[in-house]
Amino acid sequence: MLRLLLLASSWFLHPPEEREMTERMVPAGYHGNYWGPAATQGRKDGLLPPIALTPQMQRWDSWGRENLRSGDIVFRMGDARVARGWFPMSRFLANASNSKFSHTGVVVVEDGEPVVYDTTRTSVARQPFCVWILDNVGNFGVKRLRPEHRDKIPQVVAYLHDVFNRQVPFDYELGLNDDALYCVELTEKAFRHAGLKLSDPIRLGDMERANEFPVQMLGIAAASRWALDTPLTFEQEVFFPGNERHGIWSSPRLQEVVAPTFTPGYPFMADHGVPRVVSSAN
Repeated sequence: MLRLLLLASSWFLHPPEEREMTERMVPAGYHGNYWGPAATQGRKDGLLPPIALTPQMQRWDSWGRENLRSGDIVFRMGDARVARGWFPMSRFLANASNSKFSHTGVVVVEDGEPVVYDTTRTSVARQPFCVWILDNVGNFGVKRLRPEHRDKIPQVVAYLHDVFNRQVPFDYELGLNDDALYCVELTEKAFRHAGLKLSDPIRLGDMERANEFPVQMLGIAAASRWALDTPLTFEQEVFFPGNERHGIWSSPRLQEVVAPTFTPGYPFMADHGVPRVVSSAN
């Protein structure tokens, strides 16, 4: 019994790492959004150290420069955690919504380099694609606007630049207003700004596999009562990465560039090379 208690106490006192890989890249003592406008400019001006690329990151950078275009939507399975790292929120929402993904971002090619606009725990972020992919721990996929809609891409990019420069904060309450944004909401609203609705929000209680996770669902609702000003409820409508039936992945305005079966981050942080681009993306 004592041995069991010691093992349990060790497990409790040493929670899993709460930070994702890109959060671990932030220098000790740095305050603010390391992927925000000030830090981005600081790296350009030499006030912050440049991003050091590993061989794996260099391979992704080359792949992105060759295959990604402005307006592409990148999907990944993230590992964002709450409760000091004990609860894998990203994986839970992906599983409950029956999706291979938990996260989306939008690509913009700037000075020949593909960068991804999405959100961090603080606000809107801009990361080189080869950095963004480091937070992938499972499936990865890419979708692109169909040719008849691509004239709207400049408007999508303008929206991304605007919310990035204004540093709109992260939306922990998953609301549908524009005061704060979470990653999938940012993606959806960027395209809606250009007059292109990609998907409809879904009630948390209507997620395809929500009934398989009653304890987690009730736990999240209960925890949000003291953690958030506006607690989450099963009636809350949320945008999701989705699958073939719902969410952004299902949008008829998009075509597939990389299928959702490529898993460069599974098992955790495994390196499976780079994906094949499907023919329909041409």
